[in-house]
Amino acid sequence: MNTKRFGIIGEKIAQGYLKNKGYEIIKTNYYTKKGEIDIIAQKNKCIIFVEVKTRTNSKFGTPGMAINFMKKENIKKVAKIFIHTNNLYEKEIRFDAIEIYINSGKCKINQIEGII
Repeated sequence: MNTKRFGIIGEKIAQGYLKNKGYEIIKTNYYTKKGEIDIIAQKNKCIIFVEVKTRTNSKFGTPGMAINFMKKENIKKVAKIFIHTNNLYEKEIRFDAIEIYINSGKCKINQIEGII
């Protein structure tokens, strides 16, 4: 399976996970010239910008470790555009990561709240 398709599967799993936890999915794969955010969700009065990382193992570090300084900066820039475009200045915001491990038909999910 190619990497892009593997990532898409991880994002679908993350969406289901968030819905089961009571989050409303507002937007998926939000693209701008500055970058992309995998999932934008809302729970209560908080807008959550979610980066999803999918791996088969942690041989090269956890999936969350792949969200480096530059990736975090890009996510913040894209989030500012989304907030401005949708006039969401009054909302509380949070940046999360969801790590998905898929191996031998098994799936493990780890949500890291407030990664930025």
